[in-house]
Amino acid sequence: MGLDSYRRLRIETSPSGITEVVLDAPERLNAVDGEGHRELAYVWSDLDSDPGTRVVLLRAEGRAFSAGGDFDLIESMITDPAVHRRTLREARDLVRNLIECSKPVVSAINGPAVGAGLAAALLADIPIAARSAVILDGHTTLGVAAGDHAVVIWPLLVGMAKAKYHLMTNEPIDGEEAERLGLVAKVVDDDQLLTEARGIAEKLAAGSGEALSWTKHTLNHWLRAAYPAFDASVAYEFLGFLGPDAPEGLAAVREKRRPRFRA
Repeated sequence: MGLDSYRRLRIETSPSGITEVVLDAPERLNAVDGEGHRELAYVWSDLDSDPGTRVVLLRAEGRAFSAGGDFDLIESMITDPAVHRRTLREARDLVRNLIECSKPVVSAINGPAVGAGLAAALLADIPIAARSAVILDGHTTLGVAAGDHAVVIWPLLVGMAKAKYHLMTNEPIDGEEAERLGLVAKVVDDDQLLTEARGIAEKLAAGSGEALSWTKHTLNHWLRAAYPAFDASVAYEFLGFLGPDAPEGLAAVREKRRPRFRA
């Protein structure tokens, strides 16, 4: 896809080489539908090959970064084998494409951040959080294994004990706690989030593209080492969508009640 063909993501370019990727459905708290999930998976390859992009800034419009996958997408993953298989591939490719993107990526996390949006935000090279950010993986609450990005990066950033605690209990993490744990690079006041993130992006854009690219590439070998575990986590996550707990988890979220799991 060309950068001008995206419909769910808004792509903003600048003469300085900073390309902003904007989650732009604030009326839906930037929940990701089927097309948005596909775009979020493959935009990183397009940015990697775009000669005008030196640095990427991932951000969101409105009061939430992303509410995760929308209900229709999750229901389709449960009931439609074609959607299930396609979304599995996209979940795998989102993580791998972000890790392999040679351009530095900065994220600005505001409000709730869940699901595929959270995966992209935390896999950014420099994630910045607002104090009001609410980070929540959410998978086990839905009745499926913690897939997407979690197995790749959470144990590396916060340690195994904290990773297990938050991924299994789904206790939310605010911006200050995320910085304390090492889940994000920096926390700032809400009204300074974009200023700070853009300032970091500008500093990177003025640097040596080659030096930054190879630094990122070599550091990301730590993440590549987790690819076997990551592939297993995605497989188990999507196996869960075929079991009895995922429909109950989705119904509980829709009805705003505690799920009654059988498995």
